[in-house]
Amino acid sequence: TDICFDSRKVVAGSMFFALPGIHVHGNTFILQAIENGAAAIVFQDDLPQQIKEMCDNRTKNGLDSPVFVRVENARTAMSPASATFYDNPSSNLAVIGVTGTEGKSSTVSFIWQLLRLCGKKAGFISTVQYSLGSEAIANPEHQTTPEAPIVQKQLYQMVQNGCEYAVVESSSHGLSAKTNRLGNVMFDVGVWMNVTHEHLEFHGTHEQYKNDKANLFRNLDKHNHEKKLSGRKTSVPSFGVINLEDSAWEYFALATKYPVYGFSSGKAVATEKTQEGVPVMQKKVVPFTAKKLAATSKSINFTVETPEGNLVVTAPLSGTFNVYNVLASIIAVSKIATIPIKKVAAQCLKLEPVIGRMTVINQGQPFTVIVDYAHTPSSFQTIFPPLRKQTKGRIFALFGSGGERDIKKRPEQGKIAAKYCDVVILTDEDPRGEDSIALLEMIAKGCRKSGRTEGNGLFIIPSRQEAIRKAFAMAQEDDMVLLLGKAHENSIIYKNFVMPYDEIAEAKKALEEMGYTK
Repeated sequence: TDICFDSRKVVAGSMFFALPGIHVHGNTFILQAIENGAAAIVFQDDLPQQIKEMCDNRTKNGLDSPVFVRVENARTAMSPASATFYDNPSSNLAVIGVTGTEGKSSTVSFIWQLLRLCGKKAGFISTVQYSLGSEAIANPEHQTTPEAPIVQKQLYQMVQNGCEYAVVESSSHGLSAKTNRLGNVMFDVGVWMNVTHEHLEFHGTHEQYKNDKANLFRNLDKHNHEKKLSGRKTSVPSFGVINLEDSAWEYFALATKYPVYGFSSGKAVATEKTQEGVPVMQKKVVPFTAKKLAATSKSINFTVETPEGNLVVTAPLSGTFNVYNVLASIIAVSKIATIPIKKVAAQCLKLEPVIGRMTVINQGQPFTVIVDYAHTPSSFQTIFPPLRKQTKGRIFALFGSGGERDIKKRPEQGKIAAKYCDVVILTDEDPRGEDSIALLEMIAKGCRKSGRTEGNGLFIIPSRQEAIRKAFAMAQEDDMVLLLGKAHENSIIYKNFVMPYDEIAEAKKALEEMGYTK
């Protein structure tokens, strides 16, 4: 009746996958799954003796016991089982995957919005929101790419709701063979935004991180892209879209046999070199180049040089980094839906920003408050320089770092923030099992290298609510306060509990306490 990996959600007739966890092995929860009515148990390693005894007792008492299936890797097995259970839904959808360290959620949203604005029925799955064919709703999880049963179920629901297109935010975790969350999704298009320093606690090395992301492009070569869209057999165009300003662009271009389109803002394209030092390109990539960039706090405007002629793009979005997100989206939609690129670009005027991505909070206060998801060194390097140029007053940066995640990035976060910001307030993000103060001290080491010390623009305040109020109390006219790292998320994860939390609501509440109620 269902496929579950959480024993608490098992109902009569479910197949339960006992997954090995970071702290507890899933076999521990098999007893609960049986008590809740599991019809089948898929497990790895050895079963606890008490489970065998329980099944023997059930048999003696005339009760059914579940079927036990032992596999080498329960998580790997869960993906094909889930796809089969939901009738391989991606075979009935044109599927676009978006990967990259930065920009995934915005690009997924823009692709979905543009498809709908061009008259196509589409759904999407992302960190911030998801849609099964109707309007977008908030994603309650902290997970960018859900486990395979959830992905396959949501794709199935999109098919049932009449969708022809699906856009899937594809994290490196989701694309990794270790989790196999996306292993049985039949992608037609791969969009790659960038690859920087992140998640090394999971991947081990930067090279492995890059390799796992490239699985999205390798996936394109695994099937023939003949699909049934709304019951009609259709040959779906397959191709890649890549960032030509990232030095790894050719690595991704060569990961698929299909055509590849590249986007850039006109900066020099990085290429590998021969021993003689001459740049070489092993695969031809069709370029789309943004020129004449203009940005305000409310919109971006740029010209794009394309093989089909030049076009002008205007979108009501803040931040020059959105030029890349929008350009990648235009290319992906135009090519997969075979719509003239100028027609797609014209719809950019109607794009809406993603919640928690450079979201401005205005309650009538004399200083600027912006909520953003930036939480990596590369995202800091992207947002801080332009904000520094446009801010008359001081910049306050309030952020932390995820516990039980990559620790190498922490001092780098602090170093970059302290370089561009006048005041750095370090606070909880998701400490998980780590000690909050010890975690924040790792970031503080980087701050001190850039000249920010306690008493000179550096504060360590674990309570996020207190940290926000400290920043607002210090901020004056023309200052800018950046609340970074939580954005759309709805909780802060500690070792023994999860605290409900809404950054935007908390910021508004703190401003109201100060008398700002616009």
